[in-house]
Amino acid sequence: MVGLLGAVVDLSVYHLGLALGLPFTAARAISFVCGTATAYALNRRWAFQVEGGARRAGGFALLYGSTFFVILGVNAAALALLPDAWWRVTLAWALSQGFGTVCNFIVLRWVVFRS
Repeated sequence: MVGLLGAVVDLSVYHLGLALGLPFTAARAISFVCGTATAYALNRRWAFQVEGGARRAGGFALLYGSTFFVILGVNAAALALLPDAWWRVTLAWALSQGFGTVCNFIVLRWVVFRS
């Protein structure tokens, strides 16, 4: 549920940014930050039920900071490779989101939010 809500926030902000005329990379960057903030707050309290702290917040920031550029790259590559169709933007987002979600969940579970 946490991942789904974070993804809904991310995709909504992505499409809103594009509708406001932002370039794809800027819209994806802003949407990633919004989705990430949502995921951190909900994962810490609900999914992993751990207290906050500088170490955990720092680990979370390092993890998401390192995958930030990879996710932007996956999104840009998908936009460049996918055919020009109505679903292209959303599929590019989904591919980058899926990649980031799997990588980040594994590291969150075993490094950042370990008990």
